[in-house]
Amino acid sequence: MEYSTLGRSGLRISRLCLGAMTFGAGTGIWGDIAGLDRAQATRLVAMAVEHGINLIDTADVYWQGHSETVVGQALADLGLDESRMLVATKVRLRTGAGHNDVGLGRSHIMRSMETSLRRIGRDHIDLIRRTLRA
Repeated sequence: MEYSTLGRSGLRISRLCLGAMTFGAGTGIWGDIAGLDRAQATRLVAMAVEHGINLIDTADVYWQGHSETVVGQALADLGLDESRMLVATKVRLRTGAGHNDVGLGRSHIMRSMETSLRRIGRDHIDLIRRTLRA
């Protein structure tokens, strides 16, 4: 696997990352995509690590947040901390009915990241990106 330094962050990331959009279960559009349960996701993460991938990408809206939960469970099941697997998530899309439950305002970003941290089971997120418009 080839690795690159992410900007000025100092993080060394694999040139490929594992996308976790299909981790979890849900309804609506998410139910139409696919749904990997905890065991399936854990096997997939293990294979990614075996091949040198050290970054997993999810988002606060994938499966209404369940993707982040399954990512956290898989990382815990495999004993992978941030030295072995970095986590990227996204923010911007609507996560609730409130006026500040969408967008790139401080309130939404902070609340979304606090929720993501709880779901993933880490004390920090390695990479936060804004989701493109839906």
